[in-house]
Amino acid sequence: MRCAALCGGIAAGIAAALAQGLDPAALLKPPTDTWPTYNGDYTGRRYSPLKQIDVSNVKSLTLAWAFQANSQAIKSTPLEVNGILYFTVPEHVWAIDARTGRQVWHYRYKPDGGDHIGHRGVAMWGNWLYFETPDAHLLSLDAKDGHVRWDIVLADAKLGYFATMAPLVVGNHVIAGVSGDATDIPGFLESVDPETGKQQWRWYTEPRPGEPGSETWPANSDAIAHGGGMTWMTGTYDPALHLLYWGTGNPNPVLAGDARPGDNLYTCSIVALNPDTGKLAWYFQPSPHDTHDWDAVETPVLFDADFGGRPRKLLAQASRNGFFFVLDRTNGEHLLTAPFIETNWTAGIDARGRPVALPGKEPHADGRLVYPGSDGATNWMAPSFDPPLGLFYVVARRVYSIFYYTATGKPEGWAGRDHNLGEESTLRAINYRTGEIRWNHELGPGESTAGILTTAGNLLFTGDAQGNLLALDAATGKTLWHVNAGGSMVSSPMTYALDGRQYVVEGVQGVLYAWTLPE
Repeated sequence: MRCAALCGGIAAGIAAALAQGLDPAALLKPPTDTWPTYNGDYTGRRYSPLKQIDVSNVKSLTLAWAFQANSQAIKSTPLEVNGILYFTVPEHVWAIDARTGRQVWHYRYKPDGGDHIGHRGVAMWGNWLYFETPDAHLLSLDAKDGHVRWDIVLADAKLGYFATMAPLVVGNHVIAGVSGDATDIPGFLESVDPETGKQQWRWYTEPRPGEPGSETWPANSDAIAHGGGMTWMTGTYDPALHLLYWGTGNPNPVLAGDARPGDNLYTCSIVALNPDTGKLAWYFQPSPHDTHDWDAVETPVLFDADFGGRPRKLLAQASRNGFFFVLDRTNGEHLLTAPFIETNWTAGIDARGRPVALPGKEPHADGRLVYPGSDGATNWMAPSFDPPLGLFYVVARRVYSIFYYTATGKPEGWAGRDHNLGEESTLRAINYRTGEIRWNHELGPGESTAGILTTAGNLLFTGDAQGNLLALDAATGKTLWHVNAGGSMVSSPMTYALDGRQYVVEGVQGVLYAWTLPE
């Protein structure tokens, strides 16, 4: 059963007045007063040109409002369009007034199975929102009141699929992906028509027999029967090249690599796809034949800048395996590989820029101590790139895991390993040209799970492992402002401006907070 709980006539009136819809053309160059996609725009940089809040006045930030969702921890990044914020947890979508935090409407979905591990948010096209569910459905909701327009099934939850990502709208395509760690099922991306939900194309991360890449799975087997390569997170898009960029997850069974000799394409890869057809243009694989659950789903960040003495169209990713990669996004050419955290699992870098794994670090019956651990040197926490400074920022972690080979070859995510041993978190600012760490800001013992936002005010916003929301000088990493928000942050901050006031918003456990300068 599905229901939409409205807040009465007044709230409905606010929704009708303010939820005017999103012109799809605005996604190509979003107005500075909006945040219309999961990452703010197509580039994935999470850099805002807003600068009312800057290094000189950020110490005066004050709480504008707080919205209590009475839910599990908020992992989504809200969209902001026409004065309305839209955000989610796995079964819920809220629309609230971006000026006051007042609820406009609330929609609750009742899933049939699936997983509630987390949720990243919605996408928007015209007057419609697009929402993935724990049981791997994709819904279209009316942005004015939360009513369901259509509901389609992306995958069968009984097979172990679920869905966590915020979809991405490109032209007349809604791009949706799937999650799943418990069974040996193939990952995919799917494009659907935004009006009808009709499938336009589907691209599997494991090639079908005879397709390019199928030779990287065991010979004489049905490659599509192998699992993994889930498309957990939202990708990015270059309108000029007309290419989608997406990261894919680990192969299955995750620890029992002997069962799947080869590189296992296109798992743990960055892929470029044509959004009209789903056809693969190129790929790069940060972790060939992964046996440590090091998904490469971290955001492929796009920017144009000089590299090697000439202007290039670049893509950068800080991957879960502990390495920072820079590619030419026109063709996937490898330009740079550099560690952004200490590691103990590699024997070097091969000619294609891929780390080479040490055999002695493979999972074993008596355990192998590996750094970084199974949670990765980074994870879902959004990175950021500041174009004026030329710095790439990532929340990194020092964590070990002991990896055990499981006799059953079970594919599920955490089977056979003790993880989170001696965990510490840090924020690294990386020079994209060299991989050099420009500065480092310690985030304390424990797991910091907040993403990053940078702004033209020369600021960087994130959270530490002790529950503090931080504003740092983006050039130096110096703390300029902090407030203890009273809980863990597992989402990424965002910003927008309304009526001449800039707001910074972050989810803290089940509460959404907005901060601004005093009037």
